[in-house]
Amino acid sequence: MTSHTAALCPCGSNLPYAQCCMPYHQGVAIPPNAEALMRSRYSAYVLAHVDYLKATWHPDTLPATFALDEQERVQWLGLQVKRHALRDDDHASVEFVARYKINGRAHRLHEVSRFVREQGRWYYLDGAIESPR
Repeated sequence: MTSHTAALCPCGSNLPYAQCCMPYHQGVAIPPNAEALMRSRYSAYVLAHVDYLKATWHPDTLPATFALDEQERVQWLGLQVKRHALRDDDHASVEFVARYKINGRAHRLHEVSRFVREQGRWYYLDGAIESPR
């Protein structure tokens, strides 16, 4: 067992990573709802699981080129889920705030993400950045 599997999951669930997002990242389980997918995607950003991010991004909106920029070292600081809303059985949104630092400077990403479920699997569709108030 690697050291981060016993550590708390980066998604903020207060569960060990091995009991939270790791099964999704390893492909042995699929997130049951849009919030679980969003949390697992946040953890994938923290842990640099690019393949998982691509696999959970809806093919209609996946950028032609997607990679985590190694030049800008992002230090993820935390995730707060503000709202998870199910529009119908196959469409949902999740509002969240992710805090992070780049080159020592603190930032906040406040987004309302849209998700769609196809063939029993949730996918990230897109997101609208919320302006600071």
